[in-house]
Parts: sequence; C-alpha cells; structure tokens
Amino acid sequence: MRRTRILTAALALAAGLLTGGPPAALAAEPPSAALAADTYTWQNARIDGGGFVPGIVFSRTEPDLAYARTDIGGAYRWQEATKTWTPLLDHVGWDDWGHTGVVSVASDSVDPDRVYAAVGTYTNDWDPGNGAVLRSADRGATWQKTGLPFKLGGNMPGRGMGERLAVDPHDNDVLYLGAPSGKGLWRSTDAGVTWKQVTSFPNPGNYAQDPSDTSGYASDNQGVTWVTFDESTGSGSTATRTVYAGVADKENAVYRSADAGATWERLPGQPTGYLAHKGVLDAGNGYLYLAYSDTGGPYDGGKGRLYRYATATGTWTDISPVAEADTYFGFSGLTVDRQHPGTVMATAYSSWWPDTQIFRSTDSGGTWTQAWSYTSYPERANRYTMDVSSAPWLTWGANPAPPEQAPKLGWMTEALEIDPFDSDRMMYGTGATVYGTENLTDWDAGGKFTITPMVRGLEETAVNDLASPPSGAPLLSALGDLGGFRHTDLTKVPSMMFTSPNFTSGTSLDYAETKPDTVVRVGDHDSGPHIAFSTDNGATWSAGTDPTGVSGGGTVAAGADGARFVWSPAGTGVRYTTGFGTSWQASTGIPAGAVVESDRVDPLTFYGFKSGTFYVSTDGGATFTASAAAGLPSGDSVRFKALPGGKGDIWLAGGAPDGAYGLWHSVNGGASFTKLAGVEQADTIGFGKAAPGASYQTLYTSAKIAGVRGVFRSTDQGATWTRINDDAHQWGWTGAAITGDPRVYGRVYVATNGRGVVYGDTSGGGTGPGPEPTAHCSVTYTVTNQWAGGFQADVKLTNTGSAPWNGWSLNWSFPDGQKVTQMWNAEHAVSGAAVTAKNTGWNGTVAAGSSVGFGFTGAWSGSNGKPAAFTLGGKNCAVG
Repeated sequence: MRRTRILTAALALAAGLLTGGPPAALAAEPPSAALAADTYTWQNARIDGGGFVPGIVFSRTEPDLAYARTDIGGAYRWQEATKTWTPLLDHVGWDDWGHTGVVSVASDSVDPDRVYAAVGTYTNDWDPGNGAVLRSADRGATWQKTGLPFKLGGNMPGRGMGERLAVDPHDNDVLYLGAPSGKGLWRSTDAGVTWKQVTSFPNPGNYAQDPSDTSGYASDNQGVTWVTFDESTGSGSTATRTVYAGVADKENAVYRSADAGATWERLPGQPTGYLAHKGVLDAGNGYLYLAYSDTGGPYDGGKGRLYRYATATGTWTDISPVAEADTYFGFSGLTVDRQHPGTVMATAYSSWWPDTQIFRSTDSGGTWTQAWSYTSYPERANRYTMDVSSAPWLTWGANPAPPEQAPKLGWMTEALEIDPFDSDRMMYGTGATVYGTENLTDWDAGGKFTITPMVRGLEETAVNDLASPPSGAPLLSALGDLGGFRHTDLTKVPSMMFTSPNFTSGTSLDYAETKPDTVVRVGDHDSGPHIAFSTDNGATWSAGTDPTGVSGGGTVAAGADGARFVWSPAGTGVRYTTGFGTSWQASTGIPAGAVVESDRVDPLTFYGFKSGTFYVSTDGGATFTASAAAGLPSGDSVRFKALPGGKGDIWLAGGAPDGAYGLWHSVNGGASFTKLAGVEQADTIGFGKAAPGASYQTLYTSAKIAGVRGVFRSTDQGATWTRINDDAHQWGWTGAAITGDPRVYGRVYVATNGRGVVYGDTSGGGTGPGPEPTAHCSVTYTVTNQWAGGFQADVKLTNTGSAPWNGWSLNWSFPDGQKVTQMWNAEHAVSGAAVTAKNTGWNGTVAAGSSVGFGFTGAWSGSNGKPAAFTLGGKNCAVG
C-alpha cells in the first residue's frame, strides 16, 4: 500500500524555493574557504520500482519515446535500447526538494525534443515552496524553470488524475495547466516560459477528499485535473480550436472550449455524481472517452462509470463494462489504441481486493472483456500470465487464498497506456512498479498475454535508515512502504523485502557492532508487532513482542555485543530488553520520543537525544542521565551516531536555520560537544573505511559547507571536507540517513526521499589548495546521451601530478562544429569550435590523484566526433 510521505517540520522550515534554471550551481553565498571536490560515480542499489507511478506518457509522433512521472521521485524517460528508465530530475537540490514531486508530464507532439513537467509535492504548508513548470528542449537532459504563484501537489490526493499539463498538437507554443487549490486553468503561449490564468474558465473545482482535515492535505480542492485537445479541429500551426478540461466537481466535471480557449462551457448532458479522472479523445472516430469515480483517488473509490461522448452529435453513452450496482471501485487508467482507434482500455484503479481489474473493448466500448474473471468462485481464470522474476519481491512473499493471487496485477492503477506505435505494447503504473506487456493483442485472439515489470532504472523508495555492517551483506535498509531490504549485491534486485513480519514502513534498524549477524529493525505495521530480530545478518527474521502502547516503529539500538536492545517506539516511552524482545522494561530518565543509539564498543552504554538534551545510559538502557552538554539543537531534527571502535566517540548532526544547526563532536561519551566551525548546516552523519594512510574512519554527511549544499566526505575528522556529489546529482532531500562502507574506502550510501538508495564510489581523494595546474592531467570525455540534433557529455579531468591544483581551465576544439548549449559544474566560453571550461567557485581545488567532473549539453549535425586533444595550462593532457 502506498503511504503518504511527509518531511519533518524542521525540514519545512529549512526549505525555500530556488530560482533559476537547473542544472546550475546552487544559489549560495560565496564560499568562505576553498572547498575540495572529488569525482564520484553514482548509481542505485537496485530495488526496481517501489513506489506509485501515477502517469505514463508516450510521444504521439516518435516511436519508443515515453516518460513516467512519480509522486515524490521525479520523472523518467524510457530507453528503448536497454528497456530501462533514465532519471531526469536528479539535479533538483535541497532548497527545491518539493520539485521532485511531479504532478504532470507533457510530451510535445510537434517537436519531440520538447518535454514539460509540472512539479511540486504538497499544496499545504508541508512544502513551503511554490510549484513550477520545467521545460526541456533535449528530452529532459537539461531543464529551465518557471516558478508559479501557487503550489502543486505531486503527492496529494487526486494525483492519479490527469494529465493536468498539455501541449497544443498544432501550435506547440500553447500549453495548458490545470491547477489545484481553486487556482483554475492556466495557459502559456510562449512554450512554457510565462503563464497566465485563463480568466474565462468558469470553474476552479470544489471537491476535496475530506473538507474537515485541518492539515490541509485531504481538505484541498483538487481543482482542474486534465486537459485534452481535439486535434481534428486544428491544422498546420494554427491553435487547436476545441479543448476539453476536467474539473474536480461532481456536478460539473467536464468543460469545452470551441474557440481555442477564449470561452468555455459546461459540456451539456454530462453525467453527474462522479469525478472524471481521465478524458481521452479518439479524434478518428470522434469520441471523447471518460473514466469516472466517486472520489479523487488514488486509494479510495467505491463506484464508477465509463462514458463515451460523441463530439459531432453531443450524444452521451454509458459504456461501463459492469453494472453500477456491481462496482466497488472507480474507473481510471484510460487509453485508446492509436493504431486501432476502436480499441479502448480502462482500469478498476481502486479495486484492492482481490485484485485490480483491466477492461478491454475493440468496438469503442460496445462490448468488453476483462483481464480475469471467476470460473467457480473463488477460482479465477486469467487472460494473462505474470513473470516477476526480475523483481521477485513483487509477490510480497505472500501465498494468499483464492481469489487473491501473488503477484497481483496491482493496485492504484491510474496510469495505463497503449504504445501509439505498437498495439502489442502496453504499460501501466501501480503503487509499487510499472508493469507492461509486448504481446497485448494475444488478448483478442483468445491466448494469454505476458505481464512483466518494465521498471528497471526507475527507483522510487523513500529511505528512512541505512546500515553497512563490517561483515555479511554490504547494505541493509529501512524503507517507507516496503519495509526494507538486505542487499548482498548492489547491482541485483533482492529476492524479497524483509518479512516475518512485513512492515508497511521500516523506520530504523541497527546491528551489533561486534556481532554484526545480530540485527534489529522496527517499523510501522497495520496489525502485529513493530519489532523484529535476526541472527543471520538480516537474511531471516523473527518477530519480537511489543510493549503496551506501541503505535509505530520509532528508533532502535542494538548493544555492541548483541545482548541488549533499547527501543524508542511511537506511542509510548523508551524501553530496554535483554535477549530478543520477549519482555520489555521501561527506561527511566529519558523522555518518550527520544532518538536512541548505542555505543559501538561498550555493550552497556546507550545514548539518546530529545529537544536539545543528550542522554546517556551506562546500565544497558535501564536508566538514562541527562548530559550537561549545551548548545545543541533545540528541536528534534537530529541524527547522531557513535563511532565504531571508539568508545564515547559521538558525532551529532541537525538543527534548523532559525537556531543551532550544524555538526557536533564528542570524545567523552556526550558529556560535552564541540561544534565544527566550518560546517554551517548538517543533517546526517555516517562513517566508512578510513582513507589510505589514515587511522580515523572517514566521515560522510549531507550538509552545507563553505556556502555549498551537498554530500561531503572528510578523511581528517572534519578538519577539511570534500564535496563528492555535483549539481547534476542532488536528489532533492537527502537528510534521513547516510553511511559509508566499512570495507570499501570512499563508498557512501545516501538515503533519498523518493529516489531510493543512491551509492557512490570515488575515483580518488584529497584536499587542500595548491599551485595552478600544469600538464600533469588526463581527460575522459564520454557522450552519455545522444538524439537527433543534440547530445549530452560528461568530462572527467584528473590531476595526475604530485601537487594539488587551486583552479583549472581546460580547453578543447570540437572536430565537427558541435556547439555547447548548457554546461554545469564549470563555467564556459566558446569561440567558434574552441571551448574553454573553467572551475566554479567551489570545485577549483583538485588534490594530486583526484578528479573533478563537469557535464554539458550540445548541438550537432552530420557527425558528433570526440575532441582529439585537451589542453591545460597550454599543454596537452592524456586522453582516456
């Protein structure tokens, strides 16, 4: 089940709206000191999916071009050659974290290089920034941004309706955007650069999921929910005359303009009592199909209908595949086969039990077949087979009784699209993955079509905690919605999430430092225990016993020897136990809701933090004493860890912009802390293998240092820091967890809020300013993406000398007349075919043996050859 995910109040205070067009350097004050940078390779620990995909959009003019939008994890483009998805919004930074929620995507059918995304996560005050429309002329490789004067809700109720954003199929400078919160309908006439409200549009909507919700989440007006053009009413580059719009109003759900948006009318004769989730037009046959539900979804919906509207005669026909009395779900996931326009499909998106349903008609809705039906209840006959071997966890480890099956077809199936160029290919989104088939028409021939996950590359989990033990699996995770995974191989999808029990969301986990096969995890659960233990490094689990009053997972800590555990669950106070949680005793001296951790050397020592006070227990968690340490953050947005192998060595990160905020270090078990002067803000802290020649473990943090927000590494106990991510790899909010790998120097695991577990590996390391570079350099130039007329390239510049650089300027010439259109992580100048790329203010320091990377998009025609030579300081670099 897909859960609402909310960032902390402290984060909401910290976030603001970043202006300007990414990718670009973060807006920040000038660095107060030289900040080193290292080139990292970033990828995901594979889970494949894990979250709700409410929208899939195929290009109507170019085969194999498709996009997917997620509610909190950005947007993706389909790569046909590899059958994978490429993330497009990893550049979204900390200050704009809300722009990882995508409420709509639109592909330009006139110019397929153009794509648009309407972004923003919440319309209430959980997201302090307004929404924006992102526009790209290179299929999402780079973006420009226009801020909006209102919020958008990629993770709000009703997010499966749509698409809210649409491009005129004739005059592609014209776009429409349906807004929530009573803001109406908006239009751009300059390809998304500027937007104005369509003041003639008569109805901003009135439906809210729960008008009494004081948080503003369920009580927001869901607004104007979709826009559809009738392409048959336009020609050439003249604006399309007839436009339809859906509105969250059960009595007035569909509007039409017959004069290119100048005036609008309620569509006469339309059904009432429902919301129109989708409106899809078949211009060839002159039909507007509409999928209705009694609620906005994506979880709820108890009744629904399908209708067909004849655009020429105004005739409405109820084409629902089942009688209204027999529905217990709403309809959505509406699509037509553009190769065979009489073929239409829809989903019973809110049919949770026993499964979702998919309906198909080949006669414009006159008759229907369905993906499964009952033979003799509870037995089912399926028109499909499912193969989830590429992501076997999609069975949830379940063995349900009929009529349920494992795996299910899915739930929250609001996105369903037939490829407009291939009648055999269909994709649909669920609350956990993207499924698809490439032999869909076997349905009509009486055979079975095969459904498989089509989700590789799309990683959409929200990560709450991470652990990398010194032995066993390299990575253990606690995740929203899925509970968590044990990764024995980061490049492969684990066979199953944590089970026995399956938490709806994992909130915290820990291992015993000297016995890392002993692992404990806690999480949220609809019914049953909220804690589990493992004695085989997380491979198998046994449920513990909850103390009275537990309502959620909270945080948990394992003693260094695995004999004791301290748990701070939601709903009750801190508890401790010996053994594996068969009985719990109340800890004294520490408030409920405290964050708890263990000392990594002394098995009897545990620590806690709550509201500015640090707590210490030296008797296995039975009693805690408040430390006299002063100056710590007063709020509860704090994460801290004790250093493996160092008794009483503690690092604490957190705070908020309106108070104490940064990174603190204690070497006396929390009796006192010293704030690191060079760290302006910090939200996570983790440890990894020490650098070659160093004795102290490497530190990792998501922080703001020298005026720059990023992910940082220190190999000298925080004296100096190296930024290890770059402006193209920011992933929105990264404040939940971070850890290095104790076995691989430089490897770091970063928790994201919707882009899964990201891990990076270094190509070198080092800090400190030095002389200008000479010819001791090497360059690797890689074209990472190429399309008609455009390309994207990455450049890696390595200092192969023995002295560090303090500033660099790299020169090359294109062999085929290519032009740089946009560059990130470097400043650039162009003279004909010659290009100069110079360091920005934060990445000029490159230690001996280290690398720095930058990237750019460019234009080409004819050929796109690589530059033959690169010079630094007037001398040639080696070319890799």
